Amino acid sequence: MNNPYLPFPSEILTVIKHTKKEYTFRMAFTGDVKPGQFFEVSVPKYGEAPISVSGIGPNYVDLTIRKVGRVTNEIFERYVGDHFFMRGPYGNGFDVNLFSQGETLVVAGGTGVSPVRGVIDALANSADAKDKHVIVGFKSPDDMLFRDDLKRWDEKLDLCLTVDGAPEGYTGNIGLVTKFIPEVPLKDVSTAKAIVVGPPPMMRFSIMGFLEKGFKEENIWVSNERKMCCGLGKCGHCRIGSTYVCLDGPVFNYTESKNMID
Repeated sequence: MNNPYLPFPSEILTVIKHTKKEYTFRMAFTGDVKPGQFFEVSVPKYGEAPISVSGIGPNYVDLTIRKVGRVTNEIFERYVGDHFFMRGPYGNGFDVNLFSQGETLVVAGGTGVSPVRGVIDALANSADAKDKHVIVGFKSPDDMLFRDDLKRWDEKLDLCLTVDGAPEGYTGNIGLVTKFIPEVPLKDVSTAKAIVVGPPPMMRFSIMGFLEKGFKEENIWVSNERKMCCGLGKCGHCRIGSTYVCLDGPVFNYTESKNMID
């Protein structure tokens, strides 16, 4: 039996640069994994950090990493052919099949696009892709992630791409993601499903927008990546009441997450 505490070495297959601080590392991995799950990524002597799965393919997973601290700074010194250590995947992830039928609205902000990238890909390839609506927001045009994916999604489903602010002459949407929720053309909001992932304030106001639009609470899902540390429910950093985010989440139905008062 594999030891869940023991990390394994994984080879860097590709490095994709998005911004100055955000790269996607395509890592060798064979096994079952779902969008919304996460790996604990470590570099000996530097520590480890939880990183969401941003892509899944044959014998690899994508990990989109932001350079923000001791561990990630060291990861950014690694290149194709190098290795770092991983353990996981952990968490429950998104059930893609749950959103494949009927109308779905996905709202994601910044690096929150990473956990739902696989879900959006599946929606874009579904038979009723035009009934799938996606609102993606970034701080500025320079902060956009997954630009090739954004172009592909725009061709296949109803995509609204927006930025919080932009230099003069920018011709795209400007405004917070919540500004565009009322404009989504839903046929039957009583059966539509919604997902929101991003910074806590953005998630809170997006959910308010969903409810005002008429979404049912049980048809809303969130990814609550709060203070995850060990990934195994042992350290208690992510515990809210009796809930361990790393074990019971990070994906929650809103009927559960609304009672998780931190």
